[in-house]
Amino acid sequence: MAHRVLTRFTCIAVATCAALLISACESETPVAEEPAAESAERNIETIADEVLAAMLERNPTMATSYLIEGARHDRLFDNSLQALAEWQAREDIWLAELNAIGEPTDVGSRDWVTFGILHEQLAASQATRICRKELWETSTTTAWYTGMPFVFDIQPLESDDLKEQALARLGEVDRFIDNEVSNLKKGLQMGYSSPRLTVAAVPDEVRALRDDNSPFLAMGARVEDEVFEGEVRTIFNEEIIPAIDRFANFIEGEYLEQAREEIAISHNPNGAECYPALVRSFATIQPTADEIHALGVAQMSKIRGEMQAILAEHYEGESVEKFVRRINIDAEFTFRSEDEVLQYSVDSLDAAKEKMADVFGLLPKADVVIKPYPAFAASGVGEYHSSSEDGSRPGIFYIAVRNPENRSRATQQSTLYHETYPGHHLQGAIALELGDKVHSLARYLWNSGYGEGWALYSERVAQELDLYNGPLDLMGLLSDQAARAARLVIDSGIHTKGWTRQQSVDYMMNNTGWAPVDIQNDINRYISWPGQANSYMLGMLEIRRLRTLAEVELGEQFDIRDFHDRILENGSMTLPMTEKAVLAWIEKTKQE
Repeated sequence: MAHRVLTRFTCIAVATCAALLISACESETPVAEEPAAESAERNIETIADEVLAAMLERNPTMATSYLIEGARHDRLFDNSLQALAEWQAREDIWLAELNAIGEPTDVGSRDWVTFGILHEQLAASQATRICRKELWETSTTTAWYTGMPFVFDIQPLESDDLKEQALARLGEVDRFIDNEVSNLKKGLQMGYSSPRLTVAAVPDEVRALRDDNSPFLAMGARVEDEVFEGEVRTIFNEEIIPAIDRFANFIEGEYLEQAREEIAISHNPNGAECYPALVRSFATIQPTADEIHALGVAQMSKIRGEMQAILAEHYEGESVEKFVRRINIDAEFTFRSEDEVLQYSVDSLDAAKEKMADVFGLLPKADVVIKPYPAFAASGVGEYHSSSEDGSRPGIFYIAVRNPENRSRATQQSTLYHETYPGHHLQGAIALELGDKVHSLARYLWNSGYGEGWALYSERVAQELDLYNGPLDLMGLLSDQAARAARLVIDSGIHTKGWTRQQSVDYMMNNTGWAPVDIQNDINRYISWPGQANSYMLGMLEIRRLRTLAEVELGEQFDIRDFHDRILENGSMTLPMTEKAVLAWIEKTKQE
């Protein structure tokens, strides 16, 4: 869902705690005694070129997502176990080469950015192999259909050749689905599975892809070409529908009865070792589960204090627990129609766009649009899909609109600012549009600690820009902030401290204003996607800490536009890299 930015809204003690976690857990990378050895036959640039070419070959839909010039759009990701093993062998070689070269010392240089982002990507990927995610990720959050079908919404179709490529890609869908079944069967044989409760709804959701509004079929209707549309329908009817049925029947007839009852990742083989590796892979730092839990409790206390201040001023006599539940039930706080849910976000987006130049020097060319979730993904809680790298195709923010009478207005704006401006769209589109300033890998790769941390910080920036309509929307902002604090408590609680699902639901219900249906879906997400939920608050606290540090160190020299540009100008850096970049900027500014 959504996130925000801050200014004077800081608890120095908690921000310092976050800084200590980051400095204590920063992954070790070798440091070059001299700048990268450009005379060597293999250097950072050539390794990155090779990795990018191999990555685009392995992930063909990446070129479609970013609309990379000259790329083909005729294949899907090879999700076979053999292809994965071959890829991991290549990762090991690249990581060893980078370790031999060492980290460049010129902070902010092209090589420094490339090395830092690529090294972390490879090292984290290597560390998470112990999890064997390819053998068990099949929940309503992680199953293949939550991502792959969306590529056909943006499949290029402007020429006969592109249509042929589209048909070739569509013809690979059944193979992709059958590989998923094969991988999951092997996982069950080896003792790996997703928790049963996170998989129970998968058959019904995936069968929604058989309907006439399926993105597989919708691709054929996007152009006026009856022959093409007929070929799409033939592949859909003869190949894709049978594959969907095979997958759904496998889940119902075999998987569910063998899936684990326990919700903690520790109940998978090597699960206890998997959890910290996942935390690091998402956040790019590695605090312990106990540190994460304690940080969440501390943040929750702070945010509840802010909530109570608003309630005392505007909703006298209300308790936090009572009010956050009332905003999802009382008609004065909820929507009447799905169209009203959508329009509220559209109007807020227009208002946000007008104020971005006040606090940002860098702004993207690409626009962003808002769409309701399609039926097969209707359980989502809000997500952003990237714009193209040339800025010609807008980003898309998919918004949850169903059950409008149980959906509060309170969190609509904070979610919108998190996903679009000044959050994911602004950051992600700027990164894609950096051009030759950085290696292409720095534009395409992404990590949750930086990306989700930025988006959560952005929710507070919207507060500074007075973009929230009133006290109800501010309570929604704080509810979303509280939800990210709750994630620290719940994610570590579920996977390392024996928390039950109901315990997690109750904690979220008592501390946030999220709709009950969204809380139910989100708790399932934490269960089925361990570690990811921590990255939001960990990342935001680090960005906030660095801003406070810059404000104190630079005094009147501090410029919020310059600070934001330093955070955004190099693509999705790791959190340790972000700290180094800001510290270098502070020192340079002092000398001016």
